[in-house]
Amino acid sequence: MNMTPDPRLQSLDRLVGTWVTEARHPAMPDAVVDGTVVMEWLEGERFLIHRARSDHPDFPDSISIIGITGMDRADSLADASPPADARLKMHYHDSRGVAREYDMEIDETSWRIWRNAPGFSQRYTATVTDGGDTIAGRWQLSRDDLHWDDDLEITYRRRR
Repeated sequence: MNMTPDPRLQSLDRLVGTWVTEARHPAMPDAVVDGTVVMEWLEGERFLIHRARSDHPDFPDSISIIGITGMDRADSLADASPPADARLKMHYHDSRGVAREYDMEIDETSWRIWRNAPGFSQRYTATVTDGGDTIAGRWQLSRDDLHWDDDLEITYRRRR
């Protein structure tokens, strides 16, 4: 169990582990792409490392760092808690050279990731089921900041 007192960080505990993934993309409607995701705490349990690998050459591998940002001085961190208005952030980097920053929320039944970027906004909405062992959701994309199109569908299943 995460010893970090901040409940926003504690909520990430449900993601820790190894997951097998199945992804479907509208550009490849007949393909199911398998992959693996490993999520583990960085020492200190302030940031979660999310490493994703895909079994298809057209799907990028990625690494993301998830945590609460805004505390940038090591000498202020010893007993400090993140600001109450700070949000969970996910810093995403992939094998194509793409880097993005997302906001994130997770609880017992849902996982949401989003970013508002004019001309290329994204959101992932997923449902957590099976006692936390299955997470199924879909990414959506907006190019005009008004209409949303379905994008990557991905299901995580915890490997036991």
